[in-house]
Amino acid sequence: MIGENPDSDVIRSSVLGDELNKAEANGLAAIMGVRRLRDGEVLVKEGEAEKTLFLLAEGQISVASNDTVVYTMRAGECAGTRAFVDRAPRKATLRAVGNAVVYTLDPERFESLLEQEPRTVYKVMRALFRITHSNLMRMNLESQELANYISKSHGRY
Repeated sequence: MIGENPDSDVIRSSVLGDELNKAEANGLAAIMGVRRLRDGEVLVKEGEAEKTLFLLAEGQISVASNDTVVYTMRAGECAGTRAFVDRAPRKATLRAVGNAVVYTLDPERFESLLEQEPRTVYKVMRALFRITHSNLMRMNLESQELANYISKSHGRY
C-alpha cells in the first residue's frame, strides 16, 4: 500500500525514474505530491490548463479523448508529458479504473531542482523524451495496423 508521501522505490521502478539512483529519487520524491482516486474519479479533463505531470503509482487510469478510451495506463507509467513540458492544454481525460494512487509533479517545483540537482533534472527530461517517443511509436503502429485492416477489407469494417 502506498503511503502519504511518494515512495522513491516506486519512482525508481517507473518509466520516469529508471535512471535515477536512490538519492536522486529521494530528491524527486520530496517535491512530488500524492493523489488518491476512487473508481471513476477524474484526475484531469481534456482541455484543462493543468500542467502537472502524473506518475501512476498504483492501480489503473483510463486515457480518453473525445469520450473514447484510447489507452489504459498501468502502474509505473506517466501521463501529461506534453502539458508538463510545453504548458499546453490537456489532450485527454484521465479517469481512475478502480482505486488508484498517482504521484504528481508540478513544473515549477521540478524547476526548483535545476540549481541543486541538475543531473536529476537531466535524467528526468531524458525519461520524458523516451516516454513521448514510445507513445509516438505505439500510435504509429496502431495507425498502420488500422490502415492495413481497412485496405485488406476493402474499406468494409
